[in-house]
Amino acid sequence: MFAAVLSLGTMTAFAQEEETTVEEVATEQVEAAQDGFNEIAAEEVPAAITEALEAAHPGATISKAFMNEEAQYKLEVAKEDGETAELYADAEGNWIEK
Repeated sequence: MFAAVLSLGTMTAFAQEEETTVEEVATEQVEAAQDGFNEIAAEEVPAAITEALEAAHPGATISKAFMNEEAQYKLEVAKEDGETAELYADAEGNWIEK
């Protein structure tokens, strides 16, 4: 009986943790849409941008990518040193100050 109660408590805690994660993701998507950017797959980022990222931040990887109607890209990147950054670029790989 005790094991069943303990098990149920763990499952409930996991469900609450899962719910928070879904809520956080939804909030990020709303914030991105509010600034005119919609999430896209990292594979959809033009090669010019990925090449510019490698040149400016060797070893950095794209965690999330977003694009707006003007074909500008917002990138959330993870650098090799563990830091994260939010970068903006146009489709030709030119960095934009925001």
